[in-house]
Amino acid sequence: MSPKKKPLQSSESKRTAYVTIIPLSTHHHWSALIMEKTTVFDVIERMSALMRSEERKKCTQFSLQSVHLQVLDYLSRCNKYSDTPAALTNYLGMTRGTVSQTLLLLEKKGYLKKTTDTGDRRVIHLSLLPEGNAMLAQARPSELFIQAANLLNKDELTRYDEALVNMLSALQKSNKSHSFGICETCQFFTELPDGYLCGLTKEQLTEEDSRKICQEHSVL
Repeated sequence: MSPKKKPLQSSESKRTAYVTIIPLSTHHHWSALIMEKTTVFDVIERMSALMRSEERKKCTQFSLQSVHLQVLDYLSRCNKYSDTPAALTNYLGMTRGTVSQTLLLLEKKGYLKKTTDTGDRRVIHLSLLPEGNAMLAQARPSELFIQAANLLNKDELTRYDEALVNMLSALQKSNKSHSFGICETCQFFTELPDGYLCGLTKEQLTEEDSRKICQEHSVL
C-alpha cells in the first residue's frame, strides 16, 4: 500500500500544506528494512572489533603492531602476481609510506626478503622467510574464530560463509577496489589436462598458485 497525503489547513497563511500518512503495515515494513540493514552493519562491525582485539593481544605478546601481522598474513596467501609492495598497499588500503616503513622493519627483523624481478628490475617481489612463517603461525589470531566455528554446525558455516563472501564482494564493488579473490575462482583461471593456466597472463600456474589470492582476480 502506498503512502497517502492528507491536506492540512494553515489558519495563518490560509494555504493548504500536505503531510504524508504512512499506513501501519507500510511503516512496519520500512522499519524492518532499516533495522535489517543496521543490524547487518552492526554485526559485521562487532565481529571485526572482536577479531582486531584478539589480533592486538597477539601482537602485544610478540612485540608486533597489527599492520606487521597483516603484512605477514598477506604474503603467506598471495600469488606471484600480487607479492609486490604496490599490491600489498592496495590490499591493506594504506599509504605507500606506511607500507614502505613496515616492510623495512620486517625485513630488518628477518621476517621477509625482497627479490628483484628478473624480467623488470623496477619490480620488487616480497616473500616470507622461515622466521616470518614461524612468527605468523604463533601470532595469527585464529583461536577465537576456531572456537566460534566449533559452536556452529557445517550447514550454518556454509550458509554464513556464502553470505559474508557476497557482502565482501558488494563492499569491494562499492569501493571500486580489487577483489583479491582465490585464483581458482577467477574467470581467467583455466584448467588444462596437465595443469593450470592464467588466461590473463597466459602463464602456467601450479596447484599452490591456484589456491592463493590475486590482485588481478576477476569474479566469474
